[in-house]
Amino acid sequence: MTDTPDLDDAVTPLVPRRRTSKLAIVGAGAVGSTMAYAALMRGAARSVALYDINKAKVQAEALDLGHGIQFMPMAEVVGSDDIAVCADADIVMFTAGAKQKPGQTRLDLAEATISLVRKVLPAVVEVAPDATYVMVTNPVDVVTYAALRISGLPPSRLFGSGTVLDSSRLRYLIARETGVAVQNVHAYVAGEHGDSELPLWSSASIGAVPLLEWNGLGGRGGALTSEVRERIAREVVDSAYQIIEGKGATNYAVALAGSRIIEAVLNDESRILPVSSLLDDYYGISDVCLSVPAVVGAKGVEDRLAVPMSADELAGMRRSAEAVKDVARQFGF
Repeated sequence: MTDTPDLDDAVTPLVPRRRTSKLAIVGAGAVGSTMAYAALMRGAARSVALYDINKAKVQAEALDLGHGIQFMPMAEVVGSDDIAVCADADIVMFTAGAKQKPGQTRLDLAEATISLVRKVLPAVVEVAPDATYVMVTNPVDVVTYAALRISGLPPSRLFGSGTVLDSSRLRYLIARETGVAVQNVHAYVAGEHGDSELPLWSSASIGAVPLLEWNGLGGRGGALTSEVRERIAREVVDSAYQIIEGKGATNYAVALAGSRIIEAVLNDESRILPVSSLLDDYYGISDVCLSVPAVVGAKGVEDRLAVPMSADELAGMRRSAEAVKDVARQFGF
């Protein structure tokens, strides 16, 4: 007859509970609240914290989002006007800033937004010192450069959402023109997130076909001639102005673009995204934040791809760099 083991001997040692991923969003306006919604719907983070100086607004947004948790992946949502709500965040999306009015360029917003970043960002960094920071506020390239100088954070851990949204707009328009699924279009917009941005046509492809060699598919779309490409490029730039004119703000697509960045960081995906980061001798371009295809993972911006560019594209990148630098210099950066 064998002895029955003492129950005390069979107790499994307690395993420390794994800390859940935390997303903090600074600013509960149209972009910030929609980004929280998109991140929750995609299950991008287990804990979402909204911070805004408008207490009633931020608490209402969090409550409204929380009421829908039953219909999305399980998560916790909190909202507060106390910066401590951002404590220990893994990633911070900075969406607060001056609202772009009809007729204003993104660069027109720089002064008010940089002033706000100077006031708020150091306090967020104090409570979330180990987070990866993504600046979403326009003009995102100038704001990202200023935020790096204000915060002292390394360029890998603070970068801008850049032209992730613009590249999505570009792919959408190419797909519409050619009659193929947008998921099979591979193309990037580089440079400033603004009027001087440029599509990288020479490296773009549809399926495995170089875009510049695309001749169409019967009745489903024609060749992408220089005239068609120029029209598409202009529509990518003008689309934000059209949306702002019509409804006051862009929020859905930028929130989805932001969610993709959040997932790349929190899931350590090493995903290639055209985010805005501090360049150092990228085709001779340095000391400016611009968007180029970059590897984004748990460490933030881990590397930048030396994408082949035509002479015209390189010239466009340099013009874009000078446009952003000119604005940064106006504010002492």
